[in-house]
Amino acid sequence: MLYKRFGDTVIVRMDVGEEITAQTKKVAELEHIRLASVSALGAVTDFTVGVFKMDEKKFYGNRFQGAFEIVSLTGTITTMNGEVYTHLHLSAGDDHGHVFGGHLNEGVVGPVCEMVIRVLDGEVNRVFDDTRGINVFDF
Repeated sequence: MLYKRFGDTVIVRMDVGEEITAQTKKVAELEHIRLASVSALGAVTDFTVGVFKMDEKKFYGNRFQGAFEIVSLTGTITTMNGEVYTHLHLSAGDDHGHVFGGHLNEGVVGPVCEMVIRVLDGEVNRVFDDTRGINVFDF
């Protein structure tokens, strides 16, 4: 991974075999980012995304392997218990134009992932919400 900061914006290049969520967290830690929005494009070869079913308070993941283009990757960087917390969603399309997506648990970069992190002034923490069964913003 390579990255460069330009004021409140960090441009990141992730390379073949790197894991997107881990690298995003690493940049946030290195740059002391406590609040940011994230967007990216590129390609993945192995990724797990899913959906959280609130009535069951359970996450259902789906793993995909092969050649996929990142149609959209968006999310936030916040904190939880003093640590960097990334919340990313990914949509990726296959060679037939079928798109799969959801909450990104893990994504392995294919040829490249180009990410833009827009750093915001401030800090937003997360807390676990028992009613919903997920981590939510805490203002």
